[in-house]
Amino acid sequence: MLPIVQGQSGLLEYKDSWPEIEFRGANQDVYFHAWGGDPQINRYIQWAAKQVKQQYQINLHHVKLTDTSEAVSRVLAEKSANNNHQGQVDLVWINGENFAAMAKHQLLEPHWALQLPNFSLTDPDNNPAMTRDFGVPTQGMEAPWGKTALTFYYDNLVTQSPPQTLQQLSLWAKQHPGRFTYPKPPDFLATSFLKYALIVLNSSQPEAIKSLLYQAATTQSQALLLPVLWQYLDELHPHLWRKGRHFMSSGMALRRLMGDGELALAFTFSAADIPAAVARFELPGSSRSYRMQDGSLSNIHFIAIPYNAAHRDGAKLVVNFLLSPQAQAHKQQANVWGDTSVLALSKLTAEQQTWFAPPKQSHPSATIANQAISPALSEPDPSWSKVITALWLQRYGVME
Repeated sequence: MLPIVQGQSGLLEYKDSWPEIEFRGANQDVYFHAWGGDPQINRYIQWAAKQVKQQYQINLHHVKLTDTSEAVSRVLAEKSANNNHQGQVDLVWINGENFAAMAKHQLLEPHWALQLPNFSLTDPDNNPAMTRDFGVPTQGMEAPWGKTALTFYYDNLVTQSPPQTLQQLSLWAKQHPGRFTYPKPPDFLATSFLKYALIVLNSSQPEAIKSLLYQAATTQSQALLLPVLWQYLDELHPHLWRKGRHFMSSGMALRRLMGDGELALAFTFSAADIPAAVARFELPGSSRSYRMQDGSLSNIHFIAIPYNAAHRDGAKLVVNFLLSPQAQAHKQQANVWGDTSVLALSKLTAEQQTWFAPPKQSHPSATIANQAISPALSEPDPSWSKVITALWLQRYGVME
């Protein structure tokens, strides 16, 4: 007899066996709503589409998003229209506040990730990060896809000693006016930089106050934690690109400024972007990468299935493939995407483990300085992203 779980409707239902899911999911069209702003990632999804076509005759369609909130809004609109079975979104690439929003409105299929045979390769029992998204339990509503960490990069022809901490960054910016900036919130890279700053600036606070970052933001916790961030930014902004009166809209635009030589220091959440951009002559050959010694904001990104997905069985087959050693090893290659695998090597065969061995680096920027000593900083509660964005826009959003 198959195990019983509680379904989205609240009713108890039988959990299907994997062979049944494979039988029903084959030959389906699966619509994967994912950010489409990076050519490397887009090519990887195209590669994955070819693999699932070959294995399952699944047609995987990449619906390219400018912002993940577009998919959230679509599913929410479908629920409002009582479209509970034929949703247009089969898979969505999400994490953080978008996951929290979809979970809050019961827009996600529960428990499904636990059904995937390859989910066990993440060793969730000994790696709790695989089942928590910005500190929020995923409850099987998401499957982990990859790991990222905030990585800085610089032009070593302009500066041989880049800042190693957030406080050093402020001093460096004064010494190199106009050569650093960050994107404008709510861009993901922008809020990531601001959250990194918020965590570090409050690192000397008592534990009881620091822990408030990992709870829903309240008026009281904002009053305790945010003043040091605004003070830091007030001092930093006059020394930024265009004197902090204009901010780029995205991380891609930030990289273009580095490529054009206007900036000498920038950052990314995808370290492999740097050597790849050097190879495409989009960044100078003198680019080098490193992580801050006072910590690197780190997170795991996930894939979810909406509660009303029309092709949920095919979607599960796609995600199980994306969690396979073959797909994770291919994704981790710097010339493919460079996104760190979520698989636990101890769960793989000896041969599979060799697939993840680091290759000989072709460019110095592929070697990340301080990687071993930079502490991993956990993402704050998702509510802080919204609070920081709203208050930042009030404070700095309208410039001359």
